[in-house]
Parts: sequence; structure tokens; C-alpha cells
Amino acid sequence: MPSGAPLLEVKHLKKYFPVEGGILRRKVGEVKAVDDVSFVVREGETLGLVGESGCGKTTVGRTILRLEQPTAGRVLFRSARLEAKEEAGAVVDLAALDRERLKRVRREVQMIFQDPNSSLNPRMTVQQILSEPFLIHATGGSRAELEERVVTLLGQVGLRSEQRGRYPHQFSAGQRQRIGIARALALQPKLVIADEPVSALDVSIQGQVLNLLEDLQGELGLTYVFIAHDLSVVEHISDWVAVMYLGRLVELAPSEELYRSPQHPYTEALLSAVQVPDPDVQRKRIILEGGVPSPAHPPAGCRFHTRCPYAAEPSRRQRCSTETPELTQAGDRQWVACHFAADLDLRGVEVPPA
Repeated sequence: MPSGAPLLEVKHLKKYFPVEGGILRRKVGEVKAVDDVSFVVREGETLGLVGESGCGKTTVGRTILRLEQPTAGRVLFRSARLEAKEEAGAVVDLAALDRERLKRVRREVQMIFQDPNSSLNPRMTVQQILSEPFLIHATGGSRAELEERVVTLLGQVGLRSEQRGRYPHQFSAGQRQRIGIARALALQPKLVIADEPVSALDVSIQGQVLNLLEDLQGELGLTYVFIAHDLSVVEHISDWVAVMYLGRLVELAPSEELYRSPQHPYTEALLSAVQVPDPDVQRKRIILEGGVPSPAHPPAGCRFHTRCPYAAEPSRRQRCSTETPELTQAGDRQWVACHFAADLDLRGVEVPPA
């Protein structure tokens, strides 16, 4: 894992959702949305968390914030705002905090949601939306001070002070997402979980919002966990990239190394789908056979083996279908969950900045 003192350290995180059936609605199974995920995020860095829809990446973000209660594992966070006996800078386990202490720490960990239409209350003005975090945590001050703070937040995300009396439907999608970003910044957090913050926006607006997030990171010293399915977006903003498949991490590496030299066949397949704006570049697309298995009934062994073109070879089939690979170090700064990573010659891709 990355070296140095981490701001966030996720250890063996699991989130299982019960499956109920029958007249009595008894538990008959589990959906293993997140299954033994571990990673580290250092202060000031961005970790990109990528994978197909349904792989569990959003559930990881929600579980870190305790919007979902983890089934097992630890979420260690270096907090600076705990009071009483705790020292500033103490490492706390977000998964184990009681309600009162979790509320205090949540000022330092905020979330930008994917859909700005559903994440903003349509009956509240921008002034009310951005005032709410201060009122909940009793940090707003007088009415005049509260209005001044809202004006400052709007300026930070590129909106005008006179727009604070409007309702969300009076803004474009890109502007609504800027309001969501401003709300996340209201309490001066250290860590921001960005859950596909540009996937609902036009391509031209995506670049503007990404540039805004990068500017804010440099200005405010923010740390991001950036959740996305678009690898070109992740490459543009991330220092590290973690690739998820069916609830588990399959590869973790610095962004430039992962794109240049992927170690897992699933990462190679994702990279083959990245669009490069150069008509002279011809790249063979890797089409994975079959669909993603159900997380309620994941395959035995390597979860990717049912779609992996390399696992179909007779010399590998037995081990891939019966033995679960652990995330192990495959280079100076790369970790991969593949039994035969050292034997495969996988194709990377150099993605130009977005």
C-alpha cells in the first residue's frame, strides 16, 4: 500500500445486504456488495475508484461515510476535530464511532453526490441549502455571518452571490453540481467522497467541473476519493487508481503506471475502451464474454475468471476457478489480485490529459 501517514485507511471493509424471501421475509442469502476491500489515501492525494456499474464502488463511499453501516472491517480516519479526551490528529475508526462522535467527525468527511437533481431539495433556495450544514452543526453565527459564508462558498465554485435566492430548478445541471460541491465544502472538510460527480453532465461541462475540483484541492488542501466508471476522467484527476470488480479490488497502482502497464486482465479490458482523440491511433477493443455475475452468488475462485480470456487456458483454468487471489505486490508501487499476473503481457494505453 502507499507509504507515509494516511488520512484514510480502509481495512478489510465488507458490506453485505440481506436477501429476504418467503411469507415471513426471512433471510435467505446475502448480496456481497463490498467484500474485503482495503486501501490507503494520503492527505492531499486523490484516489480514483473505478469499475463497471454494480461493482460496489458507490457502496464503498457510502460505507466510509456511514451512510451504510459496514458489515465488517475498519475505516481509520485521522481526525482533527474530536473534543474532550481525544487529541487533535487522533486516528479514529469511523465504522465504530457512536452517533455523537460520528457527527463531530463528519464535519471533516463530506460527499458530492452523483445526481445534482435528486441531491438538492427542490423546495429550498441555494441560501437555505448552503446554510443547512452550519445550522445542523451550530457553526453559522449570526444571520449576517451566515449570509457572508454562503456568498463565499458560491464564489469558490464560480457562482454569483445574487443567485443565492434561486431554487435548484433555475440552474443548469453543471451549476447545480457546483452547488452540491459548495455544500460539501461548507464545513471545511479534509476528505471529500466524490461519487461520479461529472457522469450526469455534458462532456464540455465535465472538464469545467473537474478543473474546479482540482483548483479547490490545491487551494484548500483537500483529499479526494473519486468514484467513476470513466477511466479517462479518473486518469485526469487521480494520483492513485483502485480497480474494483464484483465487490473486490483487483488492482491498485499510481495512475500513470496503471495506464502504462496494467497488471490485471480486467484493467486491460477497461483501458481498451478508453477513447483516444487521435485518428492515427488504432487500438484493439477487448470484448468480455458474458455478463457480470450476481454479487449474491459470486463465482468461486477468482471472481473474474468467468469472463477472463486468459483463465480459459487449460493450464490456468483449475486454479482460477477454485482459488481466490489475494491483492499482492506486483511491482514497486502496484498491487494486483491475479494468480498469473507475472506471466501475462498486457496492453496499456497513454491517455492524454482531458
